[in-house]
Amino acid sequence: MQNISHYNLLANLFRYPDHKYKTNIIECANMLQNIYPDAFEEMKPFYNYILSKDDDEIEEIFAKTFHIQAVCFLDIGYVLFAEDYKRGDFLVKVKSEQEKVNNDCGNELADNLPNILTLLPLLHDKLFLAEFAVRIVKPAIEKMLDEFNTARMELKDKVRQKKQKVIIMENVENKNIFQYALQALYTVIQHDFAHVSYNDPLIKPTIGSDFLKNCNTGCSTTPQLIKNN
Repeated sequence: MQNISHYNLLANLFRYPDHKYKTNIIECANMLQNIYPDAFEEMKPFYNYILSKDDDEIEEIFAKTFHIQAVCFLDIGYVLFAEDYKRGDFLVKVKSEQEKVNNDCGNELADNLPNILTLLPLLHDKLFLAEFAVRIVKPAIEKMLDEFNTARMELKDKVRQKKQKVIIMENVENKNIFQYALQALYTVIQHDFAHVSYNDPLIKPTIGSDFLKNCNTGCSTTPQLIKNN
């Protein structure tokens, strides 16, 4: 597999914004434009929006997308398993993998999306990397993108209005702007791991079962590598 250090740049899209955020976005956009032009086109609305806002506005839209009355969450274990007990098991195993390669997770959980993305280039077992990317990361991003569906967001707003009597995101311009960053990430993963498929059907409620069983020695499911013509 090619060098996948670009996931370090993609990770910066989903870190809490600081004074370097716009610089990081530009660096990531340049990479996408050169290597993944389709992903760059998908990212453009996000890119243009971020560059047009000041730091406080960027921090606000980030917080209201992922933290306050979140559209979706960045912790992959929660995205995949919600409150199921597997979430705890998953986090323990991911933390173990992060510690093996000395990946600095900062103040976030080991399964926070940026930490997951910076983990990928550090995984030297290519079979494990392929399964982790295709059966864990890719489905998680699919579920995150689903949360930006207009009907689903409207339903959440109705529930919050009823229970909390206030909608924090109401009338916020481009409140779904991060979906374009997620879609670009999804396109990159699809491209990088297009050579990987699995013979067994992927059943979403059991996503990650092989990882949870034997994370320390690699996954037990063997991917079928598709040779490019």
